[in-house]
Amino acid sequence: MAERRRSFNVTEQANVPTGRNGKHKTITTNILDDLEGLETGKALKIPLSELPDTKVNIRSALTRASHKIGKSVGTAADDDYLYVWNL
Repeated sequence: MAERRRSFNVTEQANVPTGRNGKHKTITTNILDDLEGLETGKALKIPLSELPDTKVNIRSALTRASHKIGKSVGTAADDDYLYVWNL
């Protein structure tokens, strides 16, 4: 029997990535790692100029990532910094 012509390439299913590594994974992972063991009453002070995207997008990504691992974090921002702390 002749093989059917396909519009797209074919690969083994074992080669298909199953996890999603979004564009904010590195920054959110770094922030969540830095929060581990942070003293009560302390917050990370992250310069907005060092963020790879807008503070709104980073805060959203951080909220999604923290919920995914069951961690509660608080955030605030001013004109220059994003502040993140453990709740």
